[in-house]
Amino acid sequence: MTLSKILSIVFLLGALGLGYKLYLGVDEVVEEEKILQRTEERIIEKLEMLRDAQIAYQAANNEYASNWEELKKFIQEGNIYLIQRTETTKLLDYGKEETTVTLDTLGAVNVQDSLFSKDKYPDFELDLLNVVPGSGGKTFEFFADKIERSNREIAVFEIRDPAPRNPERRRNNNEKALRVGSRTDSSTSGNWE
Repeated sequence: MTLSKILSIVFLLGALGLGYKLYLGVDEVVEEEKILQRTEERIIEKLEMLRDAQIAYQAANNEYASNWEELKKFIQEGNIYLIQRTETTKLLDYGKEETTVTLDTLGAVNVQDSLFSKDKYPDFELDLLNVVPGSGGKTFEFFADKIERSNREIAVFEIRDPAPRNPERRRNNNEKALRVGSRTDSSTSGNWE
């Protein structure tokens, strides 16, 4: 065997080894991106659940829950009332219409059974609702208060991920961390929408 054949085989094996190492590096990055994406999807799902709970709490109490214990107690023991709205319109003699709205309470459903049913969330655990998925046990930051706007007090809340895994969301002191609600506005939307 000549020296050129030996060198060709050595370089071929070296190139194959480097190619495999490059493939593993790219594959590792792709897998990390998939894990990050799945984790963010789970965080968003929890934030949507917390938003639904806060909206139900606000509808029942004219303010948002101010801490986790209040919100959890409401989910366990609170009720959502089923209301039927009926409108009847009557034509008056002089051509105008008169509309009468009738509200009838049909019953009540437990908040947990209504918002977090086993059909919709089969793995729902109330005790873990405030824990950020994939964080090793960290809880969401929770804020609820009333602010003044146009000489009126409005209720506001914000729930956010305290330590995002995504490097893009960690920039500028977690400025882009996943969150729902706002500390300065009466918004209930999430920053992923």
